[in-house]
Amino acid sequence: MTRTERQELIDQGLLLPLMEEFYTIQGEGYHKGTAAYFVRIGGCDVGCHWCDVKESWLAELHPPTETEKIVENAAKYSNTIVVTGGEPLTWDMGPLTAQLKAKGLQTHIETSGAYPLSGTWDWICLSPKKMKLPTEEVFDKAHELKCIIYNKDDFRFAEEQAAKVNKDCILYLQPEWSKRDKVVPQIVDYVMANPKWKVSLQTHKYLNIP
Repeated sequence: MTRTERQELIDQGLLLPLMEEFYTIQGEGYHKGTAAYFVRIGGCDVGCHWCDVKESWLAELHPPTETEKIVENAAKYSNTIVVTGGEPLTWDMGPLTAQLKAKGLQTHIETSGAYPLSGTWDWICLSPKKMKLPTEEVFDKAHELKCIIYNKDDFRFAEEQAAKVNKDCILYLQPEWSKRDKVVPQIVDYVMANPKWKVSLQTHKYLNIP
């Protein structure tokens, strides 16, 4: 396969830069505690300084993998497939989700929403970032909004984002892991004063699992 042919398949979403895939327990948000198969797609230019998977940023580091193979592996483990990154919407998610749905699997995505929404999703977890704001479409379709709290200004940002999502979207505030000791008390106080929000914790890190 030539480089041009490979790039065409990537552009069509038939090849995706696969960083890793693993079966574990969803640790965050609405589905925490649920067994799920995670597919981590490489490539992200949002650039969060506190990102805990910076190795996902460069798509070139991760081998272009046939979506058929990704789906085949995923179907062996779980009915719930979580596509994360990186930023998965950098790529066309249509072929991947079409094949997952054809097998009767539940499709979840974790995204900053910075790129146009592609694919068919049973659950969209939107985690907006200040550096590259979400599209209007993903605000309209998000099932949960997960705002990461690193400092006090993030509460202001979270409220701005909450004003844009649909009325059924569940609202979460989640401490940035390295700042958790400082910001958890602030989040607790904020949620008690503003009960439309819920607290999300990275429970998989407390459980010491992926």
